[in-house]
Amino acid sequence: MTRTSLLLALGLVPILATSACNAADPAANGAQAAAPAASAATDQRPFTATEVSRFDQPWAMTFLPDGSLLVTEKRGKLQHLDLSSGQKHEITGVPKVAYGGQGGFGDIILHPDFARNHVVYLSYAEEGTLDTRGAAVARATLTLDASGAGQLKDLKVIWRQSPKVSGEGHYGHRLAFGPDGKLWISSSERQKFDPAQDMGGNLGKIVRLNDDGSLPADNPFASQGGVAAQVWSLGHRNILGMAFDANGKLWAHEMGPAGGDELNLIVRGANYGYPVVSNGDHYDGRPIPDHSTRPEFAAPKVTWTPVISPAGFVIYSGTLFPQWKGSGFIGGLSSTSLVRVTFDGDSAREAERFNMGERIREVEQGPDGALWLLEDGSKARLLKLTPKA
Repeated sequence: MTRTSLLLALGLVPILATSACNAADPAANGAQAAAPAASAATDQRPFTATEVSRFDQPWAMTFLPDGSLLVTEKRGKLQHLDLSSGQKHEITGVPKVAYGGQGGFGDIILHPDFARNHVVYLSYAEEGTLDTRGAAVARATLTLDASGAGQLKDLKVIWRQSPKVSGEGHYGHRLAFGPDGKLWISSSERQKFDPAQDMGGNLGKIVRLNDDGSLPADNPFASQGGVAAQVWSLGHRNILGMAFDANGKLWAHEMGPAGGDELNLIVRGANYGYPVVSNGDHYDGRPIPDHSTRPEFAAPKVTWTPVISPAGFVIYSGTLFPQWKGSGFIGGLSSTSLVRVTFDGDSAREAERFNMGERIREVEQGPDGALWLLEDGSKARLLKLTPKA
């Protein structure tokens, strides 16, 4: 089916992205302050955004080898969308999630050898005892029938946040496989601050595991044993996007407090300073020392004040937008934007910002090189971005 006939079959309606221009305060300690996005008329934008489907509080998506799409919904559903027909089917066998606040069903990714083993990884918030919660990561085998419906089989939890705590915020639980074949997990600090510096737990850390959940012997704190052996880096707040660049470097963004959203280059064993330092302040107005005051902590490569509230992250490798190859794309929640960042070795900067008019929860690259966005909230649109004719 051609692209034109597919659009007609699905009744897709193009919408044009508009531009935004938000200046950021200068960043200290070597971090690149987010540059104001260039202002341009709507008809000068390089892409058209087309609505493909709608979902109820979607959180993440991933493409299957056949070009169809898996989408998680925060309330606890996993949807399979056939993009050629527009048909949507719910996948059964999803674990019970602790829905509420920022908690619920989280990320979904494929095993690097999915074409052979059909293994997927999913993250979610789960209940503990005495009104506590924490993120969990499980692996399972995905089976689909001819209609597009299916189920998760042999589900096994391979990692949990430790300790489980009260509250319903800052789970993180973004997932990625690296070029090393290891599973990387963002474990946010659950709005508890100090655990991000405590190696007795895995809150406020980036975790690195083997694909079965076992511990790699070359992790930086492996000799300490226990939970510390999972940890690759520490001192993080709320990481909602991770991506590897073409050189195998891991980049991750995290939400700051009142100001100070960050894009970080993740280095083995590094401490990123939260809550000791931040380029933002506490919500109640109490100041937090800036990164420049404590050079022993790894400083962000980009900071945003005012914040963009970053969510979702992909580093573009396609050819449909050749001018953007190697750029990173970050969804903005409070900024209702798509933010493009560029990289130069170990440095980064904001290059452009596109006003999407709605909160953007997730960003992915499709098999044909199109960019795909998921809006946040109920009746959220799945948008496909393609170059203007």
